Amino acid sequence: MMEKRRIAILGSTGSIGTQALDVIRRHRDLFEVELLTANNNSRLLTEQAIEFEANNVVICNEDKYREVADALQPRFIKVFAGMQSVCDLVASDSIDIVLTAMVGFSGLRSTVAALEAGKTIALANKETLVAAGAIVTGLARSRNVPILPVDSEHSAIFQCLQGSFGARLEKIHLTASGGPFRCWTKEKIAKAGRDEALNHPRWNMGSKVTIDSATMMNKGLEVIEAKWLFGIEPERIKVVVHPQSIIHSMVEFEDGAVIAQLGHPDMREPIQYALSYPDRLTLDNRKLDFAELGQLTFYNPDTDRFPALSLAYSAIGKGGNMPCIMNAANEVAVEAFLNGKTGFYDITRIIEETMDGVDFVKEPDLDTIYQTNNEALARAGEILKKHIS
Repeated sequence: MMEKRRIAILGSTGSIGTQALDVIRRHRDLFEVELLTANNNSRLLTEQAIEFEANNVVICNEDKYREVADALQPRFIKVFAGMQSVCDLVASDSIDIVLTAMVGFSGLRSTVAALEAGKTIALANKETLVAAGAIVTGLARSRNVPILPVDSEHSAIFQCLQGSFGARLEKIHLTASGGPFRCWTKEKIAKAGRDEALNHPRWNMGSKVTIDSATMMNKGLEVIEAKWLFGIEPERIKVVVHPQSIIHSMVEFEDGAVIAQLGHPDMREPIQYALSYPDRLTLDNRKLDFAELGQLTFYNPDTDRFPALSLAYSAIGKGGNMPCIMNAANEVAVEAFLNGKTGFYDITRIIEETMDGVDFVKEPDLDTIYQTNNEALARAGEILKKHIS
């Protein structure tokens, strides 16, 4: 029987974090919450800490420290503030698994700290591998610790490979829902607003990830993540649009055999698998009825309407710090779109111009990655001002 595991959830108030706590809520005999962190949502963080009797919490926004500390002091829950506290606490001997569910580049620093401490990583923060894939995977190998994927697509690939018995992986078929604009014309997409882009047909995700899905940048980030997780060249990672979102991804072997992982869209399944691996636990999710499904359909992605996917392939093809540049520019552009400062296709224009405007480094170290991120954020900000002036 699986021994009880002590979990740190970095980003516990976001979409992944709240669903992870729902998994833990249903298996309190198998999981114990050791650490919860949030950036700004002090109210929800406090509620979570009380319900799950967390030993430690970190509110990264230091201005909200007193609010959280005063609320949790009667519960004898230790409260800290700032990102350095997160990095210090993930190294604790009382933590078995670190679920990295922070959004964006901010998740890199804490993931590196957890790996350096030899912690198993349940990775939901894809930007960590996008920005610093070679460094992060190299660190995991040197510490002999696993990185368990939480993204539904990468979890699917990981699960399919459990039955490979060392067979050579020929291709990965990474499925995409197509997002809210799958059937829209390019002209209509160009006029799309924030609310339309956030209206995802299948998945309930945070706003940043949902916009990335609408542009298909999310799938591009997943291509880069898959390269590092599974050690496969980008040209052997194929994206296929699958509107039903039932097949979460497929692996193809050298004899042509294809293995797929299927299930209704529910992020709790890949989260739970990462936390319980290699065991499987019961889950109160909707089960598949194949007769009810009727048919599953597949299409090639349209990179004319969704150019972000091509930018991602270009970035990982060049390598070095280029994916980091792309990711930083995307963070700036998506935030601008969410705030109504720019149009939908301006997102990819800003990314492309930033990729052309920041110095390329072929073999960056971690310090160079942090420097690149800052330079790309600044450059993208300058380009954004030009677009809205």
